[in-house]
Amino acid sequence: MQTRTLGGHCAVCVPALVSALTAAAGAQDYAGQRLISESAYREKIRGMWLGECLANWTGLQTEGRELGPTFLTHDAWGQTRPYTFGFVLDYKWYFNPWGADDDTDLEYTYQHLMVTQNTLFLTPRQIADGWVLHVNRFIFVSNATARALMGRGVLPPSTGLSCANGNRLQIDAQLTTELFGTLAPGNPGRALELADIPIRATSAGYATHAAQFYVVLYSLATQIPPGSPNKQRWLVQEGRKYIPNGSRAAEVIDFVLMNYDQPHTEHAWEATRDAMYQRYHLNPGMNGWVYRNWFESVLNLGTGVLALLYGEGDYKKTVLIGTLSGWDSDNGTATMGSLLGLINGYAWMQTHFLPNTMRENYWISRTRDNLPDYTPPGDGFEDTFPMMADRWMPMVRKSIAEGGGYVDTSAQGSGGLWLVPPVGVGGSAEPPLHFSPTWRADAQSANNQVRRAGGVVSAAFAAGSTNVAPPANRGVATAANFANGLETRFDGAEEDDTTRFYFTSQGKGVASDGTVMLEVTYDRPVTAHTIRFIEGDHFMDGTGNGGWFTTMNYEARIGGVWTPVTGTSNEAQSSARPFQIIDFVLSSPVVATGVRVRGLAGGTSQFVTCGELDAFDIPTPTPRQSFDVNGDGFVSIDDLYAQEKLPRDLDGNGAANEVDLAYLKRALRWNERAGMIAGR
Repeated sequence: MQTRTLGGHCAVCVPALVSALTAAAGAQDYAGQRLISESAYREKIRGMWLGECLANWTGLQTEGRELGPTFLTHDAWGQTRPYTFGFVLDYKWYFNPWGADDDTDLEYTYQHLMVTQNTLFLTPRQIADGWVLHVNRFIFVSNATARALMGRGVLPPSTGLSCANGNRLQIDAQLTTELFGTLAPGNPGRALELADIPIRATSAGYATHAAQFYVVLYSLATQIPPGSPNKQRWLVQEGRKYIPNGSRAAEVIDFVLMNYDQPHTEHAWEATRDAMYQRYHLNPGMNGWVYRNWFESVLNLGTGVLALLYGEGDYKKTVLIGTLSGWDSDNGTATMGSLLGLINGYAWMQTHFLPNTMRENYWISRTRDNLPDYTPPGDGFEDTFPMMADRWMPMVRKSIAEGGGYVDTSAQGSGGLWLVPPVGVGGSAEPPLHFSPTWRADAQSANNQVRRAGGVVSAAFAAGSTNVAPPANRGVATAANFANGLETRFDGAEEDDTTRFYFTSQGKGVASDGTVMLEVTYDRPVTAHTIRFIEGDHFMDGTGNGGWFTTMNYEARIGGVWTPVTGTSNEAQSSARPFQIIDFVLSSPVVATGVRVRGLAGGTSQFVTCGELDAFDIPTPTPRQSFDVNGDGFVSIDDLYAQEKLPRDLDGNGAANEVDLAYLKRALRWNERAGMIAGR
């Protein structure tokens, strides 16, 4: 997006510019929620880390202990059952330093990777290399599965695929990625883009949605309307808009919110928690769901929302509820304690406990490897919350500037100001879901869209004349499994684990020319912009060596005739890396009723594996937030005229008025000042 300033905009005369700017001065020079002080935000990040560590270690006392009708109630706080629990800073001992845990150490690792490599969008290779170097201990469930896959050369997001990671629907992603929301204050769409690959490194389906919801909450932490009667409810309501209806994540958010909105007494959270147990743990099958263990995504998303809503903005009450709520009780507690620290800042956190207990030292080497020591040797820790916040500020500046906002370069540091871009696209009412990268990807999938429209998707394969069942735990010979849409679906519906296994041609031989052919057909035309081939596992052992194509040729069924198509692959197929996601982008999109891939089968046993074969439609462009209100490609005085002619709600407060005009004026004067400094 280009910017035209006073000195460089010749189409409008200076008197007209002055007149328009003066007309916008009905409100005071904009100083609303979308104008952020860097020094204030630094203190919020500092408070976030403190709030997270304190809540994490308090919640850890009950982690995995309370899973049923013997649930803890408010009256149990501080008692022994048979263990003692309470706020860790209320004990005779306190944490100095705060030890790293899986609620904080992966976010710390992501921060380290972004800061040291000066990048906001970590590549799959950077993420995998970072995990292999730093993440080798204290990893569980989906994180552990993803780490093992990375050790075999698998790159995210393949490490979160259903066919690769049987734990992808557990809690992991929603406790390791909230930090990405802080990179894009007031810009949830950008936050979701930044967090996309890290989230999908360990998740799929509704577990991805749970993590996205938390990222959005952190992005919106600075945007709570002043004087809002219920800040927490506003956040939940706004965050929910980014999760598709039908997702299990959306369902549990709605369930907790529905119960909270009923007239209730002080400790009504206990009844809501008990109702969650009945619905999601004891009787999930009645609703078509599966309870997947005490560390599953859904219930623990519910307890996080429970603590946030019923905690009513009180830090101690929020952490108490989270700790007593049950299941994986440290995770949602840490997330919401951290969120309150981010909303209110470090000074606010200090008001809750004796000042001399508010330690800010962080011991990352407790759980993570090969990370720098920023403090004097031998002090028992490697970092502090103020230093962590200081290193984060340049990344936030970079994100805001690249995301359509403005940074005051004349006074960076303690005196810096940031102007984050308008909600929507150029102030338009872009639906929040359109900002979700997984929603847009899901909308491209023919395998899913045809079925949702009531159509039929069929799969077939052609190989040799043998018909031997594949060895155990090496895939299935069911062609339907590579056309079921599971690997390209992000609607968040419940998943059947029996359908997650990849297809294998092992035991089926090859055609006379040494090839295997896989095809997917549709009962109606679809637009094929890309043919996506998601591989299964590879094997190099005595039970059968193979699992990959050595050559790949693509065809589309056009006018009923299978026709070779040309294009470019996003990456070359590699026998050394299983579960590859290979996108073959066609030279020109075609209308087809099927796609297929044919090639030589690799390995001495000559077989291939496939998790999904799908036709992808033309991608929907990523919405970009901008001050370009009139959409002409420039941010200029013309946008002010357009705003006066057709007022838009630029700041997201629900009204289009003089405040929005002042906000846009602030952006224009920001650029005007920059142009004057540059001598334009």
